Amino acid sequence: MAWKYSKKTTDLFMDAVQGKAGTHLGELDEPDGFGEHGSIACGDALRFAFRVERADDPHDDRIVEARYLTFGCTSAIAASEALCALIEDGDYTPISALAITNKDIVKYLDGLPPEKIHCSVMGAEALEAAVFDWAQRRQVSLHDLGIDIKPHEEEEGRLVCKCFGLTEPYIRRKIKELSLRSIPEITGAIKAGGACESCHHASGGLQDLLDEAWGRKPLSAGKELPIFSQSPVSTPTSAHQAGESVLSPYQFAKKVEQIVDEEVRPILLADGGDLEIVDIKGTRIYTRMTGACSACHASTNTLHNLVEKALKEGLDDGIRVIAVS
Repeated sequence: MAWKYSKKTTDLFMDAVQGKAGTHLGELDEPDGFGEHGSIACGDALRFAFRVERADDPHDDRIVEARYLTFGCTSAIAASEALCALIEDGDYTPISALAITNKDIVKYLDGLPPEKIHCSVMGAEALEAAVFDWAQRRQVSLHDLGIDIKPHEEEEGRLVCKCFGLTEPYIRRKIKELSLRSIPEITGAIKAGGACESCHHASGGLQDLLDEAWGRKPLSAGKELPIFSQSPVSTPTSAHQAGESVLSPYQFAKKVEQIVDEEVRPILLADGGDLEIVDIKGTRIYTRMTGACSACHASTNTLHNLVEKALKEGLDDGIRVIAVS
């Protein structure tokens, strides 16, 4: 399926990928604060940086410019744009910018689909990492200010979600911070449990962490555990097992065309390129790059990081995009 975004989200995304004036996609030379969140392996990654106007007292530094680079979807780019706009328009110090939450980003975008909330969380996390970096450069003690930010918290502690490398301390903090009450809400916000799902009801897994966080008693041994549906779109196999209708080859092809037209083609056209769907056999999509993209040395990366990712995310995780000459 194609996600239903607000007009503001779509406009911010299109303006950013087309490099229009006033957008923030790009890098800063010698930034005063730099942070990263996510990873390519997880499918979403964000690099965020800002520059300040320095004051005699570093606590009075003011953020005057913000930029980002992201490997992600429409909502990741739009959420990053929203974060930069909020910061630049708000006359923030790095410390006061920490008041910006993922909810502020979602509100700025006029909402996000529940399955895309993690993109706003990613922005807020990258901001925290950048402020931590600024504090180290300017020798500001965040601890003395009562601010508890730890770098690379995702890598510390017992690993709960192996697919996305998310640990118990990180998941516990986000459950409370974002008031997450169910496994689907955890997955939507931080992606934990969104792949193999083995951490959902394992001992010490997501359900146990939820029960502990909100004071609920876990189910007694031997009772049937609840099953949560994590994917907004069922693959043919999972749909059959769940008793849902499976898309016909025609319907599947139309969905592919819709996602390409709405999420992929505008980006390619902005760079003078395009994409032709040559054939579809099952979940294998045979494509040909055209225009400027046909001679681009990075066309293989574009197929996998843009085209295949969009189709997997919006339709079926089993999709493979194959280039033909």
